[in-house]
Amino acid sequence: MNLSRFISQRIQKTKSESFTSTVVKVGIASIAIGLAVMIISFAILVGYKQAIKDKLFSLSSHIQVSKITLNQSYEETPMPIKTNFYNNYRQTSKIRHVQAVGNKAGMLKSSEELAGIIIKGVGKDYDWQTFSQNLIEGKRITFADTSFSNEVIISKRIATRLKIKLSDDVLIYFIQNPPRVRKVKVVGIYETGLEEFDKNHIIGDLALVQKMNEWDNNTCGHYEIFLKNFDDLDETTAVVTNEINQDMRATKITDMFPAIFDWLSLLDKNILIVLGLILVVACFNMISVLLVMMMERTPMIGMLKALGSDNTQIRKIFVFNGLNIILKGILYGNLIGIGLGLIQYYFKVIPLDPENYYISYVPIEWDWFIIMLLNVATVLLILAVITIPTLIVSKMRVVEALKFKE
Repeated sequence: MNLSRFISQRIQKTKSESFTSTVVKVGIASIAIGLAVMIISFAILVGYKQAIKDKLFSLSSHIQVSKITLNQSYEETPMPIKTNFYNNYRQTSKIRHVQAVGNKAGMLKSSEELAGIIIKGVGKDYDWQTFSQNLIEGKRITFADTSFSNEVIISKRIATRLKIKLSDDVLIYFIQNPPRVRKVKVVGIYETGLEEFDKNHIIGDLALVQKMNEWDNNTCGHYEIFLKNFDDLDETTAVVTNEINQDMRATKITDMFPAIFDWLSLLDKNILIVLGLILVVACFNMISVLLVMMMERTPMIGMLKALGSDNTQIRKIFVFNGLNIILKGILYGNLIGIGLGLIQYYFKVIPLDPENYYISYVPIEWDWFIIMLLNVATVLLILAVITIPTLIVSKMRVVEALKFKE
């Protein structure tokens, strides 16, 4: 049997009320708490970023295709729906769905209030499954077979401002020449928490937008393209650009909302700084634990040297002890971190203010590769650091070590 490991195991089995035993518990606790905090931090970070992205995608898309124009207003330049790209997009493996929509500005009037809005006209190809996460009351639009549907879905913010309830009839005034007005019925209320959408966007029938703009039923304002994987955004945008008509352009969502994505990138930097500080604290705690352990075992070190053990063998004794502490801390850290994360994941016990954070609870998203990486990085880093205090063994003289009083 390996002598260093044998002595290390004997030390671990020693029932002692010494100061070392308390310090060892502190070391295990520091590693466990540090790893648990890192696991929870990454789970929240990944979950929060995914939740914000999902909200963006639910009312927008990964890529938008529109006509190339100098027009900067909400009145879109018409483009055909049944293009070669639209008819054959399923041949592009990384695209999940494409839908034709059209935006038009107007004024929404209730019995008491008036507000400017942008109606997003959607058709029967609209991805309601993606949007449904935002629907807090009512139902989706029922499309008419021969004419346009008079049903709309408005945001909770607009409903509160204009004092509108489900099933209320409201008027939409379209400012054009000649001006037009249409009565519509509120069948649903949504909420994303994103001010860019909630303050003025409503969902209606694309056929209504086509009617108001005097477009035919093969005309829309733009395409919305959804990908199977967000990581393929740049590559797929390049593919789409090559496949659409020459008078069209493809715009990534990261270019449409740069401020939001810059903010999400900033979160990554902040969390890395926090995690770095946690690891530094855990490393210093382990160094302190080993130093105390070695000071208390100084007579043993002197005796082992007197019996012919070299510095490397003695150092391994304390490295094995340190590894034992690390593994216990890792075990407890995973149990605490994953356990607390699962509680929040299933029961959502920690709420958030949607006015400030865009969502109503702390989101959790599991990335098991990152969790595994955190475990491995923690073990390797702390194990590398704890070899530093063991160097003190080589500085100890046999005579002085044997004279040391516990």
